[in-house]
Amino acid sequence: MILQTESPLPDVLADLLGLSGFGVAGEFVAALIAAFIVGNVMLAMTGVAGPWAKRKITAKFTDRIAADRIGPAGIGTIPADALRLLSKELIVPEGADRPAWDIAPLIVAGSAMLGFAVIPMGSGIQLADPEVGLAYVFAVASIASLGMVMAGYASNNKYSMLGALRAVAQNLAYEIPLVVTGVSVVLFTGSLRMSEIVAAQQETLISVGGIAIPSWFAIVNPFAFVLFLAANIAEVGRNPFDIPEAPTEIVAGFQTEYSSVYFVLLYLGEFLHIFLGGAITAVLFLGGAAGPGPESIGFLWFVVKIWAFFLLTQWLRSAAPRLRIDQLIEIGWKGMLELSFLNLVLTAVIVGVVA
Repeated sequence: MILQTESPLPDVLADLLGLSGFGVAGEFVAALIAAFIVGNVMLAMTGVAGPWAKRKITAKFTDRIAADRIGPAGIGTIPADALRLLSKELIVPEGADRPAWDIAPLIVAGSAMLGFAVIPMGSGIQLADPEVGLAYVFAVASIASLGMVMAGYASNNKYSMLGALRAVAQNLAYEIPLVVTGVSVVLFTGSLRMSEIVAAQQETLISVGGIAIPSWFAIVNPFAFVLFLAANIAEVGRNPFDIPEAPTEIVAGFQTEYSSVYFVLLYLGEFLHIFLGGAITAVLFLGGAAGPGPESIGFLWFVVKIWAFFLLTQWLRSAAPRLRIDQLIEIGWKGMLELSFLNLVLTAVIVGVVA
């Protein structure tokens, strides 16, 4: 099994680039370089996922023809879409609250980027490893709700406002079960530090026929894993939980009035949050970057797990019907919430008995 190295990426870069001797200034420069690398890797993944992979995967699920006209397998759609969207005119709706309208896309996209700062991605790639890493990633990811509300309110559009209200209602209903289920993992590890959560899953749970089954929390506690997946998909707004956008009802929800680079930021923010959701799931339940082979390929395993989560969301987008807003909220408050606390209590009992 692949183990997570202890040194954060900025420290490694500082040593490689000879910046360690410059004190705090050198550490700051190394941190900026590391953040630039990780940020661009995540943006590159969303750039592939949004314009191209989403269409190709959905086409396979629904037996349709996807983008196939520009470049091999339609891969030229990526730069074509980028050029098309960025060259469009930025139209500001009449009566918009301009400061809030301008800031909202930055908040939606930036909150996801901040979350990747504490994710151990394998192969020694981790920007920071604070003691409260899990609490931090949940906190910054939830800031996206503020951006959605600002976008809906500032657009001076009733459909945008409805989308914003739906987003808040949905996030409140599913964020609590998400966090509570995540806390059940903390009961096993006794730590909020992301690297320690990954390290706790590196042991072999049992060997069956010479095959070692890892102690991933998805195997140790599959009930919590399913709960976390459902709440996570609701948080990223994928079917059947895409009520904040609901194109057949409210056009596109909170992002209806956005175009050009602002729409690109919201679009990237959506996929960044999907990948962040996959990253959190991988760390908490799937052993982080653990997988067969040497430690140097841990990052590849981590990427595979993130894309597996993305594939799941696309399958649901193609197959699952959208719920009504009242059904969605009822499932969150009357189902997921109770089940998440039940899981927390049962986990506490099991840990107490085993300990």
